[in-house]
Amino acid sequence: MMTRTNEPVYQGSALTTRLDALPAWSATDGWLRREFTTDGWRSTMMLVNAIAFLAEAANHHPDVDLRYPHVRVTLTSHDAGGVTTRDIDLARQVSAAAGELGIPAAPARLSVA
Repeated sequence: MMTRTNEPVYQGSALTTRLDALPAWSATDGWLRREFTTDGWRSTMMLVNAIAFLAEAANHHPDVDLRYPHVRVTLTSHDAGGVTTRDIDLARQVSAAAGELGIPAAPARLSVA
């Protein structure tokens, strides 16, 4: 059973402010989302492996959806009921890993709902 934490959940303008530092990430219904465009299966798996490594190190695990040629990443803190600092931090690390691999973000619109 999941338990709620006392960790702050970001919503509205507080979330928008944090998204300003996360280009191409969007927030909807308590989730952060970003889609990356890969150039083939090899780069897809390199990104997914990097995400897995980062998630294990942080003990915080995103949902990852593989659809050639895209990798979709969604983050939320289930135990807190929304987007927390853990999600922001992991999103930043995933973006950095993708950048190091030369994998761009798919075009996205900024939204906070």
